[in-house]
Amino acid sequence: MKPIAISRLTICGIDELPTHRNHGVSHVLSVLDPDREDPAIFSDYAPHERTILRFHDVIDDKEGRPAPIKANVEAILEYGEGLKNSREERRDGHLLVHCHMGVSRSTAAMITLMAQCEPDRDEDSIFTTIRDIRPIAWPNSVMIAFADDMLGRKGRLTAALHRHYAAQLARDKMFEGWMTDLERGREVEFGRAIMPQKTSV
Repeated sequence: MKPIAISRLTICGIDELPTHRNHGVSHVLSVLDPDREDPAIFSDYAPHERTILRFHDVIDDKEGRPAPIKANVEAILEYGEGLKNSREERRDGHLLVHCHMGVSRSTAAMITLMAQCEPDRDEDSIFTTIRDIRPIAWPNSVMIAFADDMLGRKGRLTAALHRHYAAQLARDKMFEGWMTDLERGREVEFGRAIMPQKTSV
């Protein structure tokens, strides 16, 4: 993430936040459920800049839990602009992005920031980096669709997301059951649709 002078990137869940308090985190993007209590652990971190966004991690509107909207992704892009605009004020940095489990909203947010700050970077390479940073990444497809549109990626980011889903399903069978149980079956189907079909002999 050289354009914003952030040399270290971390994605995690709330339960993992204590393990990063001594890791020189300079910037935090917290993505929380609207009604979730703010984690107290950040008072143990060294001085840092922190932004909090609140929205649910679903892909279809549910009673009391609306899916992410365009304004949520706009807020992530606004955060990214702030990082870019302040890069001259620092030589280095450690950006930590977290959500509840470090699987969906946080990974989608980090992908959005990377696609924003590296506009010429190939989409598949962004997802490769995300898998390196967070092997359990399963980004929220609604968030990625908004980011794709707002960043002018013309469907390429969404197509790369589907290939990412396919890669995750091929790598670990637990993703299919896990995401289906979370009512994210549509995303599973996106990945399965492009996986090589087994042939019988």
